Amino acid sequence: MAMNYFHRLLCRSALWERTSATKIVPWALSGLDLGASALEIGPGYGANVRALRERTTTLTGVEIDPVLASRLRTRHGSTLTVIEGDGADMPLPPRQFDSVVCFTMLHHVPTVDEQDALFAEALRVLRPGGVFAGSDGLDGPVFRLMHLGDTCLPIPPDRAADRLTGVGFTDVEIETGTTSFRFRARRPEGHRAT
Repeated sequence: MAMNYFHRLLCRSALWERTSATKIVPWALSGLDLGASALEIGPGYGANVRALRERTTTLTGVEIDPVLASRLRTRHGSTLTVIEGDGADMPLPPRQFDSVVCFTMLHHVPTVDEQDALFAEALRVLRPGGVFAGSDGLDGPVFRLMHLGDTCLPIPPDRAADRLTGVGFTDVEIETGTTSFRFRARRPEGHRAT
């Protein structure tokens, strides 16, 4: 999951953290209860940590980049449990979290199969009735320009619901904004996937 220099600078900036805390996270999670135990897939530089900690009791992050995982541990200490791992193959037991979230990172997952594996893993680690929610960017010329040299595989919002239901989620909602879309989906109460 490569990121260009500009992208790395933006994602670790105070501006991005402020944007995430005041715009991205509130819009993506509007009206949702994350419950006591939440997991963020791909926290990256940690822009969402403070905003998420206001919404849940315990927060865990699964980060694939070992340098970013170490930085998250140093920067956020006891407010975030950091697990180094791949969101498409998480080293976590099933049915552990009330909610799973991810923000502006799905397009960095390099293949459709790996994106779908990430969705399946989110379902697996959720407790029955738990919510999977987040947001991702919309494809377009400016979006592509920002991602020159990056791993960039945007998810078309009009296909997202079918892909989420395809791995077993129900109550899927997709809403498209100006530059991004948000999604919400639930693990069915009787779902027993491991």
